[in-house]
Amino acid sequence: MSQAAPHYYSLGESAVALALPAPATLAQQRRIWRLAASLAGAPGVLDIVPGMNNLTVSYHPLDFDPDHAFDCLRQHWAALGAADDDAPARQVDIPVCYGGEAGPDLAEVARHTGLTPAEVVKQHCAAEYQVFFMGFQPGFAYLGGLPEALATPRRAQPRTRVPAGSVGIGGSQTGVYPASSPGGWQLIGHTRLKLFDPTATQPTLLQPGDRVRFVCEELRHA
Repeated sequence: MSQAAPHYYSLGESAVALALPAPATLAQQRRIWRLAASLAGAPGVLDIVPGMNNLTVSYHPLDFDPDHAFDCLRQHWAALGAADDDAPARQVDIPVCYGGEAGPDLAEVARHTGLTPAEVVKQHCAAEYQVFFMGFQPGFAYLGGLPEALATPRRAQPRTRVPAGSVGIGGSQTGVYPASSPGGWQLIGHTRLKLFDPTATQPTLLQPGDRVRFVCEELRHA
């Protein structure tokens, strides 16, 4: 399969970035993760940040040579080759209580999609998701794999406080809020799992590449 051609650009005064054309795919994300691993320890590199369909490399300002940085990024990308779509991945099940106070926007998602609340839950649980990257807040995983039928716009008026453990849908993505924060996603449920624990040896429950399934523990009605 032919590989998407990346776009390279500067980001600030001491960083370079690579971006791939949309849409994000699992194969592209895996190649980005491999690129991040291959750049680890490169001279002058301060930080490597994989994102959704992109990767940013930050350099120490005194060591930054943009021509060298771009050449390094291009060479490492070209050397990777195609990613292995059958690479093993950890499976994580997330138990969810859907609807009611746990998921106050489930009825709105059902109205928007033309499904019943039970059908929304059934489709949400039937899909297998992949952690594409971590961001927004510690432990928050951006997941690929939401069924197109469940895509729902974010709330017109974001909430000032979304409880930790809330499961939401925002556009074509779904995810879990690890900590209480403002947020505009449609909340359809809540999980008792702790996705971020700063005292743990591995603070984040989910990692890029993990496969995720949501499991319905209960469906509450408004």
